[in-house]
Amino acid sequence: MSKLPPTMNTTKNLATAVQAALDAGHVIMEVYEAPFDVEIKEDNSPLTIADKKANDVINGYLNPTQIPIISEENKQLDYSERKQWEYCWIVDPLDGTKEFIKRNGEFTVNIALIHLGVPKLGVIFAPYTRELYFAATDAETAFKVLVPETYESVDELMEMAEQIQPKSDELQMRIVGSRSHLNDETREYIDGLATLKEKEIVSKGSSLKFCLVAEGKADVYPRFAPTMEWDTAAGQAICEAVGVHVVALPANSPLRYNREDLLNPWFLVTKEI
Repeated sequence: MSKLPPTMNTTKNLATAVQAALDAGHVIMEVYEAPFDVEIKEDNSPLTIADKKANDVINGYLNPTQIPIISEENKQLDYSERKQWEYCWIVDPLDGTKEFIKRNGEFTVNIALIHLGVPKLGVIFAPYTRELYFAATDAETAFKVLVPETYESVDELMEMAEQIQPKSDELQMRIVGSRSHLNDETREYIDGLATLKEKEIVSKGSSLKFCLVAEGKADVYPRFAPTMEWDTAAGQAICEAVGVHVVALPANSPLRYNREDLLNPWFLVTKEI
């Protein structure tokens, strides 16, 4: 099995993932601020040079850890090989490519470390707004920092970060909806929510939807539309670090990773279960 190298610890892996996300964000913004072409992949999803460049940057940081990588832009290995892995990275070098193309700023870099299917570390960086979220689930804390234009080191940057935590609004039930994927099933779920509070839809693109619940800006995120493991792993790590559950439906069990089918089931992100 692919075990964590003894010289690599949680703190170092987290710092490596943060640095990878920041540098990937830099190349993404270079593309974002200039004209770029859009390709259409076999699954009809869009692809830009930003996806490719960010993936190269992240691979450059993560390959030396000797932990295998599942990335949206890497060739996917057969499950017969993947199922032997104890640890793996799960990466989306540019989550929210549709938002990137629309130039609305709501796109992210997602990096997660998985142990036996369970998210252990998560990093989400939004290059446009320079919001960085990170967490180690075993520490039961998650952090956010607005990345300044210049900083001395990743360690210094991480020390600047402040803890985030979920919290409820006394008057409103705040429900996260996808900027590009709010479908009939999601609307039916929202309509059926039993609450005396006024319901408010909070629209957001990419994995930032997880962050809204983790930092107390929303209460629940229902997802009744297709996602892949790299869309959710980092967000789940950040949520679980602060006691927010990511529940696969209809099984009503925690969402798990490095499965034979990398397509996620529907899920619910909520503090209350």
